[in-house]
Amino acid sequence: MALLTTTIGSYPKPDYVPVANWHSIRQKRGAHPTHPTRAYDSFLADMPPDAEERLDRGTQEIVREQVEAGIDVPTDGEIRREHYIYYHCRHLYGFDFDGLTEKAMRGGSWTAHVPTVRGPIEAGPPFLPRDWQVAQAVTDRPIKITIPGPLTIIDSTADAYYGDEAALAAALGEAINAEIKALAEAGCRWIQVDEPLFAREPDRALAFGVDALARCFHDVPGSVKRAVHICCGYPAELDLEDYPKADPDVYFRLSEAIDRAPVEAVSLEDAHRHNDLGLLERFERSSVILGVIAIARSQVESVDEVRERLKAALEHIDANRLIAGPDCGLTMLPRETARAKLAVLSQAARSVG
Repeated sequence: MALLTTTIGSYPKPDYVPVANWHSIRQKRGAHPTHPTRAYDSFLADMPPDAEERLDRGTQEIVREQVEAGIDVPTDGEIRREHYIYYHCRHLYGFDFDGLTEKAMRGGSWTAHVPTVRGPIEAGPPFLPRDWQVAQAVTDRPIKITIPGPLTIIDSTADAYYGDEAALAAALGEAINAEIKALAEAGCRWIQVDEPLFAREPDRALAFGVDALARCFHDVPGSVKRAVHICCGYPAELDLEDYPKADPDVYFRLSEAIDRAPVEAVSLEDAHRHNDLGLLERFERSSVILGVIAIARSQVESVDEVRERLKAALEHIDANRLIAGPDCGLTMLPRETARAKLAVLSQAARSVG
């Protein structure tokens, strides 16, 4: 028996890529930057003449690495993104990246100067189709493109226009829907909306977040595999075991609503902190992308331990609805470690029978 494998989003960037990486900035400073948009501003100010060529080359290089490691559904690695939320917001009308707003983040644990909504949110010219085309050009395996979801965008920005989170989430859902439809028209067949805030803010997720997620995928062709990713949080640095994560019961609270949503696959983390695998039985319709590779531990898992976890999961969900993946994006890991972990993932997923 062989299970399908996928990556979740980000991948360590080649050294020659001229875009700063959010997590590398955090690790160098040992804390969250108070001005998280400045990295990209610096890139724009000092953009080398061959920046596009480097970004394209970096994207294609890491796609090949994922394929060589045995991944069935690789991503573009988010190589162009300095920040997985702000990259998308820069392409939407309504966001002000000059007049930033100071905002308490993650329950007041730190503050940041964040982009501000100052007008109606609308989709700009499509930009992700080209990102997908560059990545897809080097493999016949389907490239998955990832997009930050409405609730997650709201949490990392400030609103000076709508005054109503549900209305803002709906507008963001409409704008994201336009980009998703452009991706689908271009030929992209795997599209994932990332909503880690669902795990942190389940009440808001159930009140309006799932509805906004549904707007993202409204009228998207049935040929597109629609996924949502819900992780429980990155640490500030590698191998930091005791860091705050979402309540482990959150997945149970969200499962029924997510299983009714217009998504075909839900991505859940399980490697850093194991779930009660009875959770998988709550997803009667959806496939589950189960995180069996830890993305914030430098130790590479063994094939046996990953295989055994997948076998345990198969006691609760059919093999045709179980997909193996990492907990989240791989951006925190050294590149050679990421490659090694993906090779383990693929070998284990090919040999669970």
